[in-house]
Amino acid sequence: MASLKEIKTRIASVNSTRKITSAMKMVASSKLHHAQVAIQNMLPYENLLEHILKVFLASMPDADTDNLFERAHSKVSRVALIVYSSNSSLCGGFNANVLKMMEQAIKEYHEQGIEDITVYPIGRKVAERIAKLGIPSAGSFLDLAEKPNAHACAEISEKLSSMYVKGEIDRVDLIYHHFKSAGSQILTRRQFLPIDLSTESLSAMNDRDLSSNVATAKAQEYLRKKNEKKQREQENVKPLNDDFIVEPDLETVLRTLVPKLLNLMVYTALLDSNASEHAARMVAMQTATDNADDLLKTLNLQYNKSRQAAITSELLDIVGGTVNN
Repeated sequence: MASLKEIKTRIASVNSTRKITSAMKMVASSKLHHAQVAIQNMLPYENLLEHILKVFLASMPDADTDNLFERAHSKVSRVALIVYSSNSSLCGGFNANVLKMMEQAIKEYHEQGIEDITVYPIGRKVAERIAKLGIPSAGSFLDLAEKPNAHACAEISEKLSSMYVKGEIDRVDLIYHHFKSAGSQILTRRQFLPIDLSTESLSAMNDRDLSSNVATAKAQEYLRKKNEKKQREQENVKPLNDDFIVEPDLETVLRTLVPKLLNLMVYTALLDSNASEHAARMVAMQTATDNADDLLKTLNLQYNKSRQAAITSELLDIVGGTVNN
């Protein structure tokens, strides 16, 4: 059995660690709130852009609008991957899962005979892994993982779109965590180019719950029911006016809107990944804090038992010495 001094030292060490994990949980919770606000600020633009595209696509189903970004290349020999991770650790399996999916995607392409693969690493963890694996990198985007920037995302999207139109790449995939709620982040591999402009796919990823930072199942169920009630109340709201005046023609407008949608996809994935990172870190630090609490209970019980055993032993020595005298 460990001595009282050893147990006391370990209790102090666990207490110190608990203070750190508790503080990190609070910091992650605050950053998650700011990430959710960033997504909320982006949503009106995303929803209206998708709505306009849906209306236009429905009004001109036979128009030739797929000759730039929607039409797949006959042969896929060059692939680009945009992979989102974090710059730091202590966020559970967040980075490990992204890296595992990236390596799985690269393996699948290699099995298909595709060796020309370039990775756009948004986050230090991805950059370090591809450098270790010897996979070509398209540059350094470490700042984006900490501070999402729509302009920088648009530059990446425009570069890839230009390369796709020129035939320099044949396919682009996004690998990231889709933020669904504080307690649920879905690892996603999504095709970026060629783009799928079907009306069903445009809003397929718009299922986020940005109402709270809580991660417990009971709290999420309560919020889900509350949101369903709110949606039912909004069903009678007057829809948007779809009577658009289009100049010069629908095809030209669509060829302008689709690149904007591509820019938005890169930026949205970055915001989702950023929010997912903070949510994963918040849950991981909360779990570490709970484990520290359980360990402290066990150590305090062990300390009290050892202390009581030492007191009993001393009393027995005193009583034995008195009887001998």
